Amino acid sequence: MKHNAYKEAGVDVDKAAKLIERIKPHTSRTKRSGVMSGIGGFGALFDLKETGYKDPIIVSATDGVGTKIKIAIELDRHDTIGIDCVAMCVNDLVVQGAEPLFFLDYFATGKLCNDTAEAVIAGVAEGCHQAGSALIGGETAEMPGLYMANDYDLAGFSVGAVERDQIVTGENIKPGDVILGLASNGVHSNGFSLVRHLIQTAPNFTFESPSPFDPALTLGELLLMPTRIYVKSVLKALKVKTTGEKQAIKGMVHITGGGFDENIPRILPDNCKADIDTNSWELPPLFQWLRDIGSLRPSDLSTTFNCGIGYMVVCDKDQAENLIENFKSSGESVVQIGTISAKSNDEPSVIMHDMDKNWSA
Repeated sequence: MKHNAYKEAGVDVDKAAKLIERIKPHTSRTKRSGVMSGIGGFGALFDLKETGYKDPIIVSATDGVGTKIKIAIELDRHDTIGIDCVAMCVNDLVVQGAEPLFFLDYFATGKLCNDTAEAVIAGVAEGCHQAGSALIGGETAEMPGLYMANDYDLAGFSVGAVERDQIVTGENIKPGDVILGLASNGVHSNGFSLVRHLIQTAPNFTFESPSPFDPALTLGELLLMPTRIYVKSVLKALKVKTTGEKQAIKGMVHITGGGFDENIPRILPDNCKADIDTNSWELPPLFQWLRDIGSLRPSDLSTTFNCGIGYMVVCDKDQAENLIENFKSSGESVVQIGTISAKSNDEPSVIMHDMDKNWSA
């Protein structure tokens, strides 16, 4: 047998080469206009002219999945975590009106298992397919000593484009505008360090326990529900125009780490605040259960989780119904959840009305 010092040190480059061949069918299903090369090269080529943009601005976003991966590892279920990785990036990207064009992933592990890696990257490809983005490259790193053998981490990088005159910034948001909320389909990919702590310290519960509020699923299956990708619904809604032929959508928010309190102010002008009416939707059972087992305060929920609202849109009051119907036609569950009002210097940028009444145990 041929001596291989690098393999004896824990890095199997032959196995990595075989992985590239295994994932090619997954990446090929994400091919779109502009893609000029397949995976495996030193760099991926993309022709922006082929996408039809006239005066494009490039928009980029990068993110990871966080400790949600630990649940996937514990349950040995890796087919959806890649969708989360894509969602976290492309949902940020489309906030500015950009169409995701291509995506690269970074998969790092202590000991490469091609079955696990293929399942993860197949999920990345599925997420790209849902977002209309090409998976054109990435990196697989085997790093013994830095990660435990079965551990891995996953991050991604998304690049998109938007016409210069169609960038969504939030700068035209004004008092009297309304806020629409698009439903999430679970915890998504933020707050999992707290989620894992709550379940691990709660008596009589594991990730394999039946869900107390959905017995058809285990807690782990429910928590691994992939982050909803809003891209196609949002890009369709961005075509809705006012009578003056301006975009009806003035600003958008992806509810990620920091919940409502940290994300909404990122798009608001200094003279505006968001009044969120917690009476307008019901706190989903999953978040109620997490609150109860952890004795969480309502403020813990609003600053950590999406609480059932994964994405927000701000528009003029007279455009709300048009946009609600547009989002519903795309399969989204959407309601008006608040309004924009004038803000004085000493006021918070986000006020969660009736939160203590509605979200307390």
